[in-house]
Amino acid sequence: MTSSHPEAGWHRSGEPGGLHGTELAEVLHRAARKARQQLRAVAAAVYLLDERRGELRLALAGGSPPSFFTFPGRMGLDSTAATARAWKSGRAAVLMDPDPADPAQKHALPYPYAAASAPVTVGDRRFGALTVLRLETGGSYSPADRAALEDIGGELARALRKLVDDGVTVAAGPMPMLVPPDADVDTSVRTPGWGVRSVPGSAGTSMMYPLRRLADLLNRATTMDDVVGAAQYWVMSPLRARALVLVSASEGRLWVLGHSGDSSDLVRGLHGAGLDERIPAAEAFRGRPLFICDDELSGPGLLNPDRPRTEAYLPLTGDGQFVDLPLSGSRQVVGVCCLTFSGTRDFPPEERALLGMMSGLLGAAVERVELSARQRAVAECLQRFLLPSQLPNPPRLAITARYRPAGVTSQVGGDWYDVITLPGDRAVLVVGDVEGHTMESAAVMGQVRTAMASYATEGHRPSAVIDRTGGLLATLGTDLTMTCCVVALDTMDGTAEVALAGHPAPLVRAPDGSIRVLNAPANVPLGVSTADPYQGREHTLESGSVLMLYTNGLADWHSADPQACAQTLLGSGDSGSTPDLEQLADLIITEVCPAQQRRDDAAVLLALYEGARGEGEPRVAGLHIQRRDLRGVRTARMFVHEHLGSWGLQDMSDALELVVSEIVTNALIHAGSDVDVRLRAFADHLRLEVRDSDSNPPIPSPLSLTEEENARAEHGRGMLIVESLVGEWNSSPNGQGKTVSLDLPITLH
Repeated sequence: MTSSHPEAGWHRSGEPGGLHGTELAEVLHRAARKARQQLRAVAAAVYLLDERRGELRLALAGGSPPSFFTFPGRMGLDSTAATARAWKSGRAAVLMDPDPADPAQKHALPYPYAAASAPVTVGDRRFGALTVLRLETGGSYSPADRAALEDIGGELARALRKLVDDGVTVAAGPMPMLVPPDADVDTSVRTPGWGVRSVPGSAGTSMMYPLRRLADLLNRATTMDDVVGAAQYWVMSPLRARALVLVSASEGRLWVLGHSGDSSDLVRGLHGAGLDERIPAAEAFRGRPLFICDDELSGPGLLNPDRPRTEAYLPLTGDGQFVDLPLSGSRQVVGVCCLTFSGTRDFPPEERALLGMMSGLLGAAVERVELSARQRAVAECLQRFLLPSQLPNPPRLAITARYRPAGVTSQVGGDWYDVITLPGDRAVLVVGDVEGHTMESAAVMGQVRTAMASYATEGHRPSAVIDRTGGLLATLGTDLTMTCCVVALDTMDGTAEVALAGHPAPLVRAPDGSIRVLNAPANVPLGVSTADPYQGREHTLESGSVLMLYTNGLADWHSADPQACAQTLLGSGDSGSTPDLEQLADLIITEVCPAQQRRDDAAVLLALYEGARGEGEPRVAGLHIQRRDLRGVRTARMFVHEHLGSWGLQDMSDALELVVSEIVTNALIHAGSDVDVRLRAFADHLRLEVRDSDSNPPIPSPLSLTEEENARAEHGRGMLIVESLVGEWNSSPNGQGKTVSLDLPITLH
C-alpha cells in the first residue's frame, strides 16, 4: 500500500515513524555523521532522487545551525551545484564559492562555505548524492578528501540497496530530517557573543532567534519604514552595528531606501552615487557580499588598485568595519544592505551565514514593498487623471476637494467628485462612488463622470442628470453599481436642488456652527433596475454656509452611523463666519482613522457659499500657468499686481507679488506640473492659493534636519521670504497634489 501524500513517494513502511523508516533514517544519519567527522565539515546532507519530479531532494541534514539551513531543499538535475554534478557525473564534485557575477555560475550562494559532493551510486542504481560543507578558511578539498567522500557515498549506496531489497522505498520525505551536532562529533563553531560557549550548537541555535523574529516582522511589513525598523531591531542590534543603510539601484544610480543609526555620512556618500563606480555598495550589486576592514580602504582602491580609495566611505574611515550584503529578489539583486561597525571585528563563518540568510529575507521584503509602492503609484496616477485636474471658480462660491486612497489596497478606487459651472451664476457639484477597487471600477467611473458633466451642461436638473446617467450605465455592459449625490446651486439666491442615487445626503454647516442634512429621496443606486423616476428636493443656503458632499469611505468604518460620523467631522473645524476651507478639508480627511485601517477610498467636496454682495460681483480671480512656462513667474506677478490694483488694494501688491513669485517658482521647479493661482478678497482679509500636482510640502531650509531630507524636499530661502512676509501659511495635500494657501489682513485707511 502506497502513501497518498503527493510529496512522499515512498511506501508507508518507509515513513520515518515506522520500523523501516527508522532504519532509513539511521542509515542516512550514519553516513552524514561519518562524512562530517572524516572531512572536518560543519554540515553534511544526503540528497535522494525524486524520479517523478526529476529532481534531487534533501532527505537529511546534520551539523550546527545555521550551517545546515543553507542546504537547498531541492535542486534540478541540470543544476551546476556540486550535488547535481556529482550525481550526474558519478564522481566527486567541488564548489568553492565562485563569483556569482559570472552568468554561468548564478547558483552561488552568499555563504562562507565550500561544498564537496560524492555520488551515492552502486552498480547502475543512482540513489542521490552526499554533500558536505567546510568553512572557506578550512582549506580546499584534497584528492584524498574527495576519495574518502566517494568511499562513504559508496557505503551509503550499498546500505540503501539492502533496504530496497528488504522492501523499503528509499526517497525523501515531505520535510528533511535535521540532526544537531553530537558531543563527540562537534564541528560547530563557537561564535563569540552567541549562546553558551560550553554547549555544542548553542551559538548557532541562538542565531536562529533574531532570524525568526526578523522574518516575522518582515512578513508584516507594508512600507520601507517597516523594513528598516525590522532590520534595526533584528540585524543591527544583534550584530551590534553602528549604522544601517538600505539602497536600491535605478537609472544607473544608487538611491537610499531607508537608514538607521549613525548613518548620515554614509547616506550622503551613497545617495545618487553611480552604479558603475567602484565602491563597495555598487560592487555588492554584482551579487557577492563584501566584508571590508577600514584599513583596506586607506590605500589604493579596494577593487581597482589604479584608482584612489572610495570617496563614499571617506567620512566614516578611522576605525571601523563595513559589510555590504546583496539583497536578492525573485530574479535579481534588488538592493544592498550596508552595515558599519565601530572598531575592527571578525565575522566568523556562522555569522556570515546568518547575514546571508538575513539578506535573503530583506531582499524578498524590499522587492515586495517596492512592487506594492509601484502598483500604488500607478493606481494614484490613474486616479489623478480620472479626477478633475483643477476645480473651477464659480461666482460667490469657494470650493476645495480631497481624495484619500484606501490604506489596505494598492488598487485604484471608484470614488470621484466634479464641479460643473453653468450660465446664470449656477454650479453643479457631484460626488460619486463606483463599486469595487478594480480597473473596471475606474473605467466606469471615468465614463459616468463624463456623462454627468455633459448632461449637467445641457441644463438638466439633478434628478434628470442621474436618470439619464443610469440609462447610459445600463448600456456599458457592466454589473457594477454606483451611488452619487448631485447638487445644483444658484449662487445668486442660494437655492440648492439635491438629488441622490443611494448616496449619503450632503451636509450644511450654517454660519452659527449648526449642522443640518439636506434631505432628499434616497432613490436606488445606479445599475439597479427601477421603474420609478429619480426625485430631488430643493433647499436654501444662507450666506456663509459650508456645503459638504462626501462618500462613505470618509466615515470611520467602525461607525454604525456614517452620517453622524460625517456630521462630527464637519463640525470639528473653526466655527467662524469665514472658515478656511483648505484647513477644514485637511482636518476632515485626516481625522478619520489610521492609514492601515482605511478599507475604502474617500472623497470630500467642500463649498463655501459667500452669497451675493451688495457692491456687485465678488472679488475672485484665477490664473492657470502651464508646466515649464518660462514666463510663468512673471505672469503670476502681473496677475497679482493688476487685480489688487483694480480692487483698490495696491498697497498690498508689492509684498504679495514677491510671495506669489516664490511659491510659483517652487511649484514649477519641484512639482514639474501645471500651476493654478487663485486670489479671493474678503471683507477683512486677502487669500492667495497656489495649487500643483506634487503632494510634498514646501520646507524652508532651516526646518530640514538632514541633508538627505533637504535633497528630497522643496526648500531654500524662497519659503523663508514667504514666512517673513506673511508669518503663517499652509500646505494641504488633496489627493491630486497640494494647495499652498495664506491669508493677509486688509487694512482699511
